[in-house]
Amino acid sequence: QVQLVESGGGLVQAGGSLRLSCVASGRTFSRYTMAWFRQAPGKEREFVAAISWRAYDTYYNDPVKGRFTISRDNAKNTVYLQMNSLKPEDTAVYYCAGTSDTTYPPTESTRYDYWGQGTQVTVSS
Repeated sequence: QVQLVESGGGLVQAGGSLRLSCVASGRTFSRYTMAWFRQAPGKEREFVAAISWRAYDTYYNDPVKGRFTISRDNAKNTVYLQMNSLKPEDTAVYYCAGTSDTTYPPTESTRYDYWGQGTQVTVSS
């Protein structure tokens, strides 16, 4: 069992930066692929980024490549999403997710077993 809690969302101006954190409980955390998804009002849930359990591999959706960085600190049971050069299109509720499934690419929300409650990110123009 893994429980996830996100934090770090807020209101920022376009071009600004924000770092999201996801704290996990559970002794198997270090073996989980972790990911961030987001969902804007009226839109489908969208994959953002994922990181393998030893942080050897990362994967990003095209809209955030070069701007967002996913990382993890297994000793702290935490995964991060550093968001730079933010755009209004990035506005959404961001969710942290975890899975033991190593299927590549890790972009399908149905592969993830555990989800956080979400944190709101709003980017003003």
